[in-house]
Amino acid sequence: KTVVKAGKVVKKRKVKRVAASAGKSDGGSEKIIKYVAMFLLVAQMVGLVLLMRYTRSHADPSQPLYLASTAVCLNETIKFAICCVVITFQSGGNLFGELNRHILQSPFEVLKVSVPALLYTVQNNLLYLALTYLDAATYQVLYQLKILTTAVFSATLLQRQFSLRQWISLVILTTGVAIVQVSGSGDKHSASNQSDKMHRIVGLVAVLCAACTSGFSGVYFEKILKGSKTSLWIRNVQLSLPSIFIALAGVYMKDAEAVARQGFLGGYNSLVWTVVIVQAAGGLIVAVVVKYTDNVIKVFGTSFSIVISCVITAIWFDFQANMLFIVGAGLVMIATVMYSSPQGRSRTARKPVLPLNKPSGPRKSSLVM
Repeated sequence: KTVVKAGKVVKKRKVKRVAASAGKSDGGSEKIIKYVAMFLLVAQMVGLVLLMRYTRSHADPSQPLYLASTAVCLNETIKFAICCVVITFQSGGNLFGELNRHILQSPFEVLKVSVPALLYTVQNNLLYLALTYLDAATYQVLYQLKILTTAVFSATLLQRQFSLRQWISLVILTTGVAIVQVSGSGDKHSASNQSDKMHRIVGLVAVLCAACTSGFSGVYFEKILKGSKTSLWIRNVQLSLPSIFIALAGVYMKDAEAVARQGFLGGYNSLVWTVVIVQAAGGLIVAVVVKYTDNVIKVFGTSFSIVISCVITAIWFDFQANMLFIVGAGLVMIATVMYSSPQGRSRTARKPVLPLNKPSGPRKSSLVM
């Protein structure tokens, strides 16, 4: 009996060691996933903004500037194609069956997402306009106003309650954005005359409008899809399909003459195509990152992207940041972390380690060997 018990103890110890090593490996893999997610998120945020700014401000004089409306249309088309490829693999090749069930047989669902589809299309056009007239670092900081607009629309449309710390962070965010705007920091070649100052105002208005559309569309999208069991990829297909037609309508309502003159793909080169592809994949990357990690990764990714954008624009784009800009950007990053950091848990009554009353009967040991 003693030998058998000893064998059982040895087996239990081996099982515990295997479980402990498996737990360590799981923890290590989770850390790797978080670091990879952080890298992809920062690379997408920084790369997209810098490439968009470069292609809008350093175009070849011998070539026409590509049309932002056509870029938005191609972006939605590529996003639709990526989602269809993923659905094909997930459904075992039954793409048309899935599209028939979730689009043709669910017209009301597609109609519901047409409102955010319209807003996202307008928002993407505004972002191209903003990066035509604003440097990448200023754009990154100002665009964080979408946190404020999202909070306002969440409070009004979803009756969401916010803590005192979150409201304080929103005040800090607004203060930081205002300081950045009045700082006058920018590229050397973009602050020389009155017309450039007017262009900066246009860029500021474009960012403010984009932040408003981002906040409203995000909250509206959450409101209509709350409790939905539709997969992420199907939902993006439902969103991209009306966006393609809305973007096409925008091309021919706004840039019909330019398209007739230079063609739909006039001014496109390898860098412009890179911008379109990165922007198409960017929204999917953010969605996947938030789904498989947590919101903290997204918050720190946003903060890192602001810092890296400032450093890269200072080196490559001759960006001049004064003390006001540094203070304002710092306040925006602090507000971003404050707003999205988890709330402190309320303390619950802990179970006493020792019994309050003397137990009746013989005392039993609580140690488990």
